[in-house]
Amino acid sequence: MSRYQATLDAVQLRLRPIMMTSFAFILGVVPLVISEGAGAEMRRTLGTAVFAGMLGVTLLGIFLTPVFYYVIQCLTDRQGKADEALPVALPAGPEPAATGADRITTAVRK
Repeated sequence: MSRYQATLDAVQLRLRPIMMTSFAFILGVVPLVISEGAGAEMRRTLGTAVFAGMLGVTLLGIFLTPVFYYVIQCLTDRQGKADEALPVALPAGPEPAATGADRITTAVRK
């Protein structure tokens, strides 16, 4: 399956659950947006911020998440092809220096 087709299949599969969850939350804060009475100013402010924020994040997430996935997969595939061109045997570097913990465990074993 191509990357493009996999992205489209995932979008079609996940759209309904994402929309249901998001709109349940968004509609759950509507009473805060339309509140009246004592303390209504604070509840309206909070409700409006949450309502608008969730609406924006839902719309951006629906459109941008598949695009990010597709672009990152393209970059990963491109990087993988560049890594295949590297030589298999790399020159050995110097031995790492022993740490304090290595010295202690060596002394305890003796």
